[in-house]
Amino acid sequence: MGLALFAAMPVFAQQKATINVHPGQGKEIISKHIYGQFAEHLGTCIYGGLWVGEDSKIPNTQGYRNDVLQALKDLKVPVLRWPGGCFADEYHWMDGIGPKENRPRMVNNNWGGTVEDNSFGTHEFLNLCELIGCEPYISGNVGSGSVEEMAKWVEYMTSEQGSPMAKLRKENGREKPWKVKFFGVGNESWGCGGSMRPEYYADLYRRYSTYCRNYDGNHLFKIASGASDYDYNWTEILMKNIGHRMAGISLHYYTVMGWSGSKGSATQFTDDDYYWTMGKCLEIEPVLKKHMAIMDKYDPKKQIGLMVDEWGTWWDEEPGTIRGHLYQQNTLRDAFVASLTLDVFHKYTDRIKMTNIAQIANVLQSMILTKDDKMVLTPTYHVFEMYKVHQDATYLPLELNCERKIVRDNRIVPMVSATASRDANGLIHVSLSNVDLQESQDIELNLGEVKARSVTGRILTADNIGDYNSFERPNVVAPKGFTGAKVNKGSLKVTLPAKSIVVLEVK
Repeated sequence: MGLALFAAMPVFAQQKATINVHPGQGKEIISKHIYGQFAEHLGTCIYGGLWVGEDSKIPNTQGYRNDVLQALKDLKVPVLRWPGGCFADEYHWMDGIGPKENRPRMVNNNWGGTVEDNSFGTHEFLNLCELIGCEPYISGNVGSGSVEEMAKWVEYMTSEQGSPMAKLRKENGREKPWKVKFFGVGNESWGCGGSMRPEYYADLYRRYSTYCRNYDGNHLFKIASGASDYDYNWTEILMKNIGHRMAGISLHYYTVMGWSGSKGSATQFTDDDYYWTMGKCLEIEPVLKKHMAIMDKYDPKKQIGLMVDEWGTWWDEEPGTIRGHLYQQNTLRDAFVASLTLDVFHKYTDRIKMTNIAQIANVLQSMILTKDDKMVLTPTYHVFEMYKVHQDATYLPLELNCERKIVRDNRIVPMVSATASRDANGLIHVSLSNVDLQESQDIELNLGEVKARSVTGRILTADNIGDYNSFERPNVVAPKGFTGAKVNKGSLKVTLPAKSIVVLEVK
């Protein structure tokens, strides 16, 4: 339908919305793992993004970039997925241990044919997780690896003493085992992980996972390779044929214009493209509902977690960058995809136990961009940083009434998105997004039995929806203090500027 529809709709100098939060109905905890990250051996995500090596002139700690380390600590990253992605099912872990000079090189066949030296392997990843204080999520190789190889990897990482793999780990410099909870048995087994049918993969999962043992108090949370987007049959077959042998099942959902040909520019797009993007990212909610309904049929007590371990935007690679490295810029539009998607995830924390945005550095909808010794934080990073107040907080249900627009492909997009939580100290945080590019929102925010005494806030916005942070101008899109919320008889009156994301703290 396009822009002509927008022109025909009524124009308001200021749109009005009401939000009724119900603190007394809060029961579910927003797992911090919903704010998980993903680091694949893809482009410069690992090499140059996270890792430069101890001999690099770029300031580093044990080979990890100091600037990136600090940024990730500030983000309070709860869990990090590695080594893939498609890379996982071609990765043979023994190539990445031992003295670096003895490690064999490999060709990254999935992503540009890049030759890697395996200097970043199991020790480097798990030590990174310890440095930034997050849990590791390992993706095991089912596509091209053996049961024995996967079993020995688990043993190498988590066994305490007496086993051959524990002895090898100690010889390689790590005396104590790591704690590894999350373990994926393959990745995208319907595609780059082996082009399997769900019935075949279900049998392979049962076989491989049998030999992923729990050693010395380490208990694995085993995750099956789940569906892509709208493949509900895959979820049905796995729930039926694997059931409670898995602790979690994955789901991948990308906000992408099209899988073949051009996906569109990350920075050059029309208002129509923007609103379509909002509609596509919000479509994750009905997709989630359909997968969860299938899970409920086989697991009514919700003991199996849904892990959306790849999600985010996917645009064309930036001009002049290496084909297959998936390097894209990150604008205020991407920040909205992050905020709206996180708002959806919060609503289903009884089933969704982890999500991992793709990816942490220099790939797709990344948190961080690096170039030589420079680093820049993206608008998406700032959303995650502002939203970290929701980690492990109690989700507060709410009712939202606002203007809506019909966009391309007949998608209906609300002009306001919101979520609320209460943390362990009793503070209530409300995140608000005004999707409208032109009109501000006059919001009446009621907190039920809670009477607000004071409110503070931060806002993320920019002059244009296509604005982004570059190495030359790193703070074009950055959070600032927000003064547009006022207490009025225990409720809040909020004036939300056009194309803005706000997080309020209410006392």
